[in-house]
Amino acid sequence: MIDGVVGVILWTEGVERLVAFYRDVLELTPHSVRPDFVAFSLGDVRLSIGRHDSVRGRVSDPFRIMVNLGTTNIHQLAEELQQKGVSFLRLPELEHWGGHLATLLDPDG
Repeated sequence: MIDGVVGVILWTEGVERLVAFYRDVLELTPHSVRPDFVAFSLGDVRLSIGRHDSVRGRVSDPFRIMVNLGTTNIHQLAEELQQKGVSFLRLPELEHWGGHLATLLDPDG
């Protein structure tokens, strides 16, 4: 029986580019670093970036895969990320259920 999510892997041909974005721009701390695979620890979940020989180019559909990250101040974070040059598909907006959501693009789209 499945009782939780332990990790998400973003496969790419641009490991260095994506790792730099998640480490330097989003300020996530690497948990494990190997030449073609880096895992970031987010509590009990790992967000990993790895090279895969069957993956080429940027994502053609940015809505296909979304990684939901949490913050205590979405508006401030969105402003800081925009100042760092991060592109957003959607700036923070209030949802019908009472929370706020925003959608940003990583370097793979």
